[in-house]
Amino acid sequence: MSSLLHEQPCLGDHNMSEKVRFPSVVGPELAGAIDLPDGEIRGWGIFVHGFTLGKGSPAASRVSKQLAREGIGMLRFDNLGIGDSDGDWGDGSFTVKVQDTIRAAAMMAERGTPADLLVGHSWGGAAVLAAAAEATGVRAVVTIGAPVDPSHVERQYDTVVDRVLSDGSHEWFVGGRTLILKRAFVEDVRRAHLRDRIGELDLPLLVLHSPTDNTVDIDNAGEIFREARHPRSFVSLEGADHFLTARGQAQRAARIISAWADQYIHGSRSAGETSQVD
Repeated sequence: MSSLLHEQPCLGDHNMSEKVRFPSVVGPELAGAIDLPDGEIRGWGIFVHGFTLGKGSPAASRVSKQLAREGIGMLRFDNLGIGDSDGDWGDGSFTVKVQDTIRAAAMMAERGTPADLLVGHSWGGAAVLAAAAEATGVRAVVTIGAPVDPSHVERQYDTVVDRVLSDGSHEWFVGGRTLILKRAFVEDVRRAHLRDRIGELDLPLLVLHSPTDNTVDIDNAGEIFREARHPRSFVSLEGADHFLTARGQAQRAARIISAWADQYIHGSRSAGETSQVD
């Protein structure tokens, strides 16, 4: 991509990270941080954050940094109009989130660190399931607290959705800020069908979910697992909340991901390996 920009790595939280920017499929630039591996490089991955959370959310930041400590470098990036990214959040949609995930994988391949692993939290988990088949180089997929139906997020803005549909757009106050929710966004989310994508996913899948998740019920994890083909795995994150804010829970999830992913990311890509796992 001709507009790919890199900035110098910076040191923080005992992890080296490199700032990057790349264009969204709708034009504005998205801001990302690549948490660089400590020691031996085992592989690379992409973390896709939840609905309005951003790359600095506890799940995105802590999971990615722990994976980097274990040798898996991770890109995490802000979606359109979130955090340090340009553009208007209301111009996004589930389709845009999926396509920008695919764009992120292309960027990682272009910089010579193709992503072996896609990790998605919450709505980002739904996005990685939809994006995986088209994402360059991806060899394994992980969901954390993901809904089986992307329209699950509508319950977050159900108080304004009628106004959005009648007026074309409406203000929505969430997470201490005001976003503009647009009719095209709502309609796109309602059209998104994920089950076929899950059933057709020809990649190893790890489903992580807390049995006490009060935001996305664990039944969603069961449905994702049932729809998926083998090789598939499920791990219950006992004691965790949906946002992985409890002490040590994000790091625990990362260690589980690291161990599970080892057979899919370890070794040289130059030895004639393909993205499929025997």
